[in-house]
Parts: sequence; C-alpha cells; structure tokens
Amino acid sequence: MKKKASRLEAIKMIISSKEIGSQEELLRELAGEGFDLTQATLSRDLKQLKVAKAANVNGKYIYVLPNDILYKRVTGQRASEMMMSNGFISLSFSGNITVIRTRPGYASSLAYDIDNREGEDILGTIAGDDTIMLVLREGASPERVKGFLKQVILNIA
Repeated sequence: MKKKASRLEAIKMIISSKEIGSQEELLRELAGEGFDLTQATLSRDLKQLKVAKAANVNGKYIYVLPNDILYKRVTGQRASEMMMSNGFISLSFSGNITVIRTRPGYASSLAYDIDNREGEDILGTIAGDDTIMLVLREGASPERVKGFLKQVILNIA
C-alpha cells in the first residue's frame, strides 16, 4: 500500500479497535504504528474518512467511523496486525468485467493498489465499500488478469 492509503487504513483500524477521544491520542497510536504525521495532516485524514465523535456508553466522546457497524470493535490486535489482511474474499470474471469481493471497508484501498500497478489488461476500477469492479480490455484473458492480480492481492488462490 502507498503511504497515505496505509495511514488511512491504520486510522480506521485504530478507531475501530480502541476508544480514542482526541487527536493527540490518535497521533500517539499512529506513532506507535510507525506513522509520523502532523496534527494538520491527521485532521485532513479524519475529514476525508468522515470520522465523527459520538458518546460511548459511559458518556465519553470518542471517534467513530461512518457506518460504524462495518468496523466492529476488536481488541488485542495492533493496527499493523489487522492491516496484514487485505480483506480479499473472492474473484469472479464475466466477459470483460471482473468483480472482486472484499470485507467491508477494504475495497477502495485494494482498488487503489490495483490502479497504481497499472496492469495493461485493466482499463480501470470502480470501488464501493466491499466490491471492486474492473473493466478489462477486449480480449484480456482471465488467466493473465488473475496472474497480475496475484502480484497485488497475495492471497488469491
């Protein structure tokens, strides 16, 4: 993953796994994961991710992700451990369209990685929350496309 994509993914993982109440706390967590950034950059990242603050059961305000049900709070894992998974679920071909299914929240960063590798058979990607659609060049073989995708998505069988 590229630096910004990795950082955004780490922010999502940290917010989903811990109750973070301030940007200072989040900056400390990110520093522990190896990300060195300013408060201004973090603020822009939070805005891009549409992170909000909401009261928890104790009345403390903490950061939450949009559609928070997609990011169930998990404890005991560092964000870097959770990021080891790219969220890939399945790959399907139909004519010149390929559909990749991911866990919720993983599609856009995976599509970003695919786009940045510039596969010659892939004209472009469209990503939702858990689905990526790839438009393939006419005559592109599924085997060749799958071979390219294996370089980006390591757990494709």
